[in-house]
Amino acid sequence: MDAIEAVAAVHDRPSRPQPARLWRPRHVLVTPAALEHAHGRHIVERAEAAGLSVERLKSNRITGLRDEDPRRAYIRAKATLAVVTAPPTKLKLQPIPPSADWRFDLAEGCPAHCQYCYLAGSLAGPPITRVYANLDAILGHLGAYLGQGGVTSASEARAGEGTTFEASCYTDPLGIEHLTGSLSAAIRHFGAWDAPVQLRFTTKFAAVEPLLDLPHRGRTRIRFSVNAASASHYEGGTAPLQDRLAAMGRMARAGYPVGLTIAPILPVEGWREAYDALLRDAAEALGDEPAPDLTVELITHRFTPGSKTVLEGWYPGSDLPMREAERTKKLTKFGSLKYVFPSDLMKQMRAHLTERVAVRLPEARILYWT
Repeated sequence: MDAIEAVAAVHDRPSRPQPARLWRPRHVLVTPAALEHAHGRHIVERAEAAGLSVERLKSNRITGLRDEDPRRAYIRAKATLAVVTAPPTKLKLQPIPPSADWRFDLAEGCPAHCQYCYLAGSLAGPPITRVYANLDAILGHLGAYLGQGGVTSASEARAGEGTTFEASCYTDPLGIEHLTGSLSAAIRHFGAWDAPVQLRFTTKFAAVEPLLDLPHRGRTRIRFSVNAASASHYEGGTAPLQDRLAAMGRMARAGYPVGLTIAPILPVEGWREAYDALLRDAAEALGDEPAPDLTVELITHRFTPGSKTVLEGWYPGSDLPMREAERTKKLTKFGSLKYVFPSDLMKQMRAHLTERVAVRLPEARILYWT
């Protein structure tokens, strides 16, 4: 065998996914109320089986995480998993356009270290990851919202998705699934739900193996949050981009509807070529799937004065472009201020990405641009 044949033979071997690196929090805190629920006790068992030290609190309050130095507070909080119960307000769902009809939370907080984190300024207090133990109550309340909502329930274009429920608004459920099992339970719940419904979640992680053989019945869409390779340094603590794309291919082959959440779109140097390369790699990851059920969501970068202040405290020295003079002011639907890219640049990016999606992923449906 000559050198060329040897190289070809290596590339022809079936690729085996590498074991994903899993988050190991330094602190696991459990409230007394969480231990009253079977799911809470199950999470504790998982944590202890993983060799983590679990502290059973004497009260239902989480304290001792604040610090005058925001960076120190951030570091401790990001290394903390708290098993708590969702308050009654969490059982009343909120609409979450343009993604889905409704959002519900399996947890709040995320173990990743993204310098543009959308949770900055959205959640009160240090950014610990709170996992909800009263999962039965959370899932049991979803039925009251069936057939309602203003996104897929009221859209001819997306009516085939049924009533949609977003589970990753305030967390990345796959990034903590090895400790919680909450995502698997939600997938089983939707798979057994005899109604036109869909569970949706987005992830920057790749440990999909526990999900592959679940009885999902096509009622869960997993979307992989991805970006141009030149923006990957903003996404600390996440799975490498190629691992995420490979995981998307495995999920598609397991019969799941899949998706790409391209976010946050940034005008990095050579952005046209960079995002085209991303779409090319995504197409290659799905190459042996004849007709994958694939969606694309296109989300540009934006920030608020409050989120910028928080992020600069968390990530001092970051080169993430957040200069107000280079942005356009825009009011949110709640009347607050955010900074977006200028209109001309937005139009260029939208036209280019839309065109390249059509070329690279002709089977994909673009759900929205924002």
